Amino acid sequence: MNDIELMNQSSYSDKDIHALEDREAVRLRPGMYIGATTSKGLHHLVWEIIDNSIDEAIAGYCTEINLIVSKDNEITIKDNGRGIPTGINNETNISTIETVFTVLHAGGKFDSKVYNTSGGLHGVGATVVNYLSSYLEVNVFREGNRHYIRFEDGGKTTHPLSIIDSGYDFTGTEVKFKPDKEIFIDTTEFDYDILKRRIRQMAFLTRGLKLTIKDERTDTYEEFKYDGGIKEYVTFIDDTNKRSPLFENVIYCEGSELISIPNPDGSLREASVEVEIAFHYNKSYESTIFSYCNNISTTEHGTHVDGFRMALARVINNYAKKNNLLKNKDESIGQADTLEGLTAIISIRHPNPIYEGQTKAKLGNSDARQIISKIFGHSLHEFMLENPNVSKMIVEKSISAQLARKAAESARNATRRKSALESSSLPGKLADCSSKVAEECELYIVEGNSAGGSAKQGRDSNTQAILPLRGKILNVEKAKSRIDRIYGNEEIRSMITALGTGVEDEFDIKKARYHKIVIMTDADVDGSHIKTLMLTFFYRFMPELILNGYLYIAQPPLFKVEQGKKLEYVYDEKKLEEIKQVFNENQKINIQRYKGLGEMNPEQLWETTMNPEHRILLKVDIDDAEEASEVFSMLMGEEVAPRKEFIQNNAQYVTNLDI
Repeated sequence: MNDIELMNQSSYSDKDIHALEDREAVRLRPGMYIGATTSKGLHHLVWEIIDNSIDEAIAGYCTEINLIVSKDNEITIKDNGRGIPTGINNETNISTIETVFTVLHAGGKFDSKVYNTSGGLHGVGATVVNYLSSYLEVNVFREGNRHYIRFEDGGKTTHPLSIIDSGYDFTGTEVKFKPDKEIFIDTTEFDYDILKRRIRQMAFLTRGLKLTIKDERTDTYEEFKYDGGIKEYVTFIDDTNKRSPLFENVIYCEGSELISIPNPDGSLREASVEVEIAFHYNKSYESTIFSYCNNISTTEHGTHVDGFRMALARVINNYAKKNNLLKNKDESIGQADTLEGLTAIISIRHPNPIYEGQTKAKLGNSDARQIISKIFGHSLHEFMLENPNVSKMIVEKSISAQLARKAAESARNATRRKSALESSSLPGKLADCSSKVAEECELYIVEGNSAGGSAKQGRDSNTQAILPLRGKILNVEKAKSRIDRIYGNEEIRSMITALGTGVEDEFDIKKARYHKIVIMTDADVDGSHIKTLMLTFFYRFMPELILNGYLYIAQPPLFKVEQGKKLEYVYDEKKLEEIKQVFNENQKINIQRYKGLGEMNPEQLWETTMNPEHRILLKVDIDDAEEASEVFSMLMGEEVAPRKEFIQNNAQYVTNLDI
């Protein structure tokens, strides 16, 4: 053993193991609790408090929730529920309110007597919000009294719980907080559109609940209440995306089933799993499924969606065969074919949800698959027997999808890569990297052969692969009805083949040849259009690449600024003006505006756009799949009217028009 090993061994002792208090742990590693300290994490604070009020509504004790954003970005959330209990907690010997807001894993969500299901962070939500706020105060209205408590500096009690006044004839809870700027360094400003979308979503998912949002910064107020619940949600999605319905009414089913789940002491108890499903077919060719567990969006779906798809295909096939609607009686309609033109909302309320990973993006309960398959299968079977005209339209839609799929099969076969390590089936234009370790490999998808040539010469050939594309790829949003055209497009086929993941139902993220896919286009209108076309393709056909953080957009410089021996690459107009001020006014400044990547030589392209030490890459993220779907349909779809309306409404915000 050498001296360094002896030193390291001797320096590792009992005193090196630290046990952080709850408050210290949350403030030191906030990302473990809210995902990030960016805008996404900032808004997560609001969701945690609202989810507590939603739980009251689901339990049947709350009919209205109000969200207020003050002029200085302070958040207030009010509900008319029962109000948090105000007595002394038996386990902590402090007030229950203080327990809820200062003790992790404290709350009413561990006892079925209080909530059968819950959407919160396993009881840590309110405490985490408190620990990450500069101040937080709570007003609880119970038994005619207003109880008040205030915390400051990340959860320190500065005003103990006390009764402020009396004479109230209602109950409820009001939480007011302001995020701590020491934690949220990037921003503490709340985005109204993000808040509004979530509020509207919660209103759809909680039938009859009234939710309001007031933004005092802009004097804006809106309220949402949907007595039709997720049935109205389906209609809203189709209307927003300008999709024509295949038939008039939304199909709806609900049901529940008892299961046994463990208590904290290890004993078992019975609890109810509740299921709500609404769906509709439209005349489009895409499938839109939004799934939720305990009102939390499961963006990667899971077992509840598996159960829905299984039952849908099973019942449609049984009906088609029984009514002789298939030309070949021995043939079945594929599961994917039954999803074409489908818009569905799947909501499950589970007393003991199990998620895959920490993001709650995918449900893992095996019982959810069985319960939904059973409940939904029975309900759909009854509906199809009672509605033969609608049932026939559904079957014909699925058969039409199957025929289109078969027509596309031969075109798609050309995109299949035998294995991630084989190069014989790779597209000829691809300059692959020598490394076979996918985690370190990058694929640059480059606009044009000229820029592709520079990128090939300037790259790190060990880890960076280059795939130049000629011109603009097919607009897949418009070509959805002709899937064979999409797979027959040479540029799209080259991308699919190079990536090695397969596509759609054959997609397998584990087969990805590269863990960083970088779209690199010119900084002009054509480049932006090509970038949008590629983003549309990835979003519609390989969304898992985006969800797993594999897709990026390169940011090439807009200008090269030279004065004497000084050289600066500048990425925006504002920075250009700043650079001009720094340079010597008495010397000539040479400014070159880059309109195309091909204007850069290999060394410049490497240094500015491909060198990991200096480049700027933007990760493509989908925070809200519903909004992304709407935007892609509106900007890239067949319907001209919504696109024209968007341009008219947003033209005033254009600051850099390339004509």
